[in-house]
Amino acid sequence: MNHPVPESIAKGTTALKPLVDLSTVSEAIRSYPFPQADLILGIASGGTFPAILIAHQLGLPFRSVQVNYRNELNQPHRQAPEFLSALQLPVISPSSTILLVDDVSVSGKTLGKVKAALPDYYKVITLVLKGKADHVLLPHLNTCVTWPWHPPINTPQHEG
Repeated sequence: MNHPVPESIAKGTTALKPLVDLSTVSEAIRSYPFPQADLILGIASGGTFPAILIAHQLGLPFRSVQVNYRNELNQPHRQAPEFLSALQLPVISPSSTILLVDDVSVSGKTLGKVKAALPDYYKVITLVLKGKADHVLLPHLNTCVTWPWHPPINTPQHEG
């Protein structure tokens, strides 16, 4: 399914990267036919915000796990993705389905790392806003973007 590029993406730019505004992400979440799931697991830090929004929309429990592979400039800065926090899940049935969410998946290595750490008895479905996964919320995005929850690069931060 091809989606037109929303005007909010076409107009906004930050550090030469198009800005995807929150209303674009929210509308994509509201209109997406999500697969059945029992838990939303967000990969921190980039996947935390979309995972929370999805968990809220679907009325499902949310957990996050910190895994890091790329820096803020989207360049790998580790040999492989690494867990920065323990993977802790709530008590759920062994037949549960986990929707594993990240903002972007370029190589699939981070999603794969988390998926491999989950017990085999869970069904794991991957979802990203852009990139490679079982489900891609904004498949029309084919360049690096700035998400509404990330401060723009090279913009002074306000204190207070």
